[in-house]
Amino acid sequence: MAQAMRPPQISLLSTDGKPHPLQDALMAVTLTLGAVAFVTAFFHNLHLISSWAGLIGILTGAYGQFVSVTTRERFALIIGLGASAIGFYLGMFHGGLFGG
Repeated sequence: MAQAMRPPQISLLSTDGKPHPLQDALMAVTLTLGAVAFVTAFFHNLHLISSWAGLIGILTGAYGQFVSVTTRERFALIIGLGASAIGFYLGMFHGGLFGG
């Protein structure tokens, strides 16, 4: 019954009480690249930034999903992946990875 008396742990990044530095870093990178890709996708002349940030965000998010441990990490990675994908696709529509 000792485990019932333990106070609940409140954490933003880890629900199992263990540190996950790699997963947290991948989550932060994916969210940042997703935000950059999403915001810059709405400007026609920034298609290089949005397409490259989106592509890298998709790749880091996919690897983050592969190695993620907790549900919170997966949730944040899906948000970052969605924003990266939208930014990537709109960047490709506006001119692509190499201009054009």
